[in-house]
Amino acid sequence: MSIVERALKRLQADASTSRARRIFGKVVETATTQAETVRVISIDQEALRVAGLLAPKHQERQIASQYRQIKRPLLAAAMGKGQEPVPNGRLIMVASALPGEGKTFTAINLAFSLAMEKDLQVVLIDGDVAKPQISKMFGIDGERGLLDAVTDPDADLERLILPTDVPNLCLLPAGTQNDRATELLASERMIEAMKWLLQGNDRRIFVFDSPPLLLSTEAPAIAELSGQIVVVVRAEFTEQHALLDALNRLPEGCTPSLVLNQSTQKTSGYYYYGYGTAASVTQAGDG
Repeated sequence: MSIVERALKRLQADASTSRARRIFGKVVETATTQAETVRVISIDQEALRVAGLLAPKHQERQIASQYRQIKRPLLAAAMGKGQEPVPNGRLIMVASALPGEGKTFTAINLAFSLAMEKDLQVVLIDGDVAKPQISKMFGIDGERGLLDAVTDPDADLERLILPTDVPNLCLLPAGTQNDRATELLASERMIEAMKWLLQGNDRRIFVFDSPPLLLSTEAPAIAELSGQIVVVVRAEFTEQHALLDALNRLPEGCTPSLVLNQSTQKTSGYYYYGYGTAASVTQAGDG
């Protein structure tokens, strides 16, 4: 049995005992002073905490401090703080080799942490267009989004980005599913859409929740566009060969950051702790 097959077997076993999917947000309409309405995603942060997707109140300060350490090198490369900004550094892709490694958890918490920055706006993009977990979690899986911006030349991308009631945090849904998703994400239209996003507001950072690298063809397409790539590795779960295979699918010359998830041992790098786990972020070497 191959590494991927063994991992999938474990995931199927986990899924059989997991609780039903919950929805942590909904779109509401809010009146403005100009008698117009704005569609806003109301996020149930307490439900996210109960589900283990955000830190509980008694650990909130500790987890926030630890995520500040994780995000600092990413933020510095994105905004050019103390260094030259990385090309397309404000496009941050969060990926993993396989499902079940904490990729979406990391993307959500990283986005929440970045949104705490002064004068910064964060857009969490559901790039897992085949299995849009972010869109489903926040009740926007029926909304137009990323794929619609690529397929429809008349689509107003700015209007597809939905603000939330979390200050400085917005969401871009995956959009209408399409059998040509890989080709669309690798198209010139996608490149132009990302350029438009970057040029529209230089205080915005975009966090992609990507599909798993080993089980999708969309992830490498997103990686080609991203200036920074974060690969989540689950302790005692991710096989070394699977990780190396996943890293080999990234664009040549890129140096991803690695986040160790659910580790009980402290390693070098930047850490966060919670729910009895630990994570660190380090730069992957050439090997």
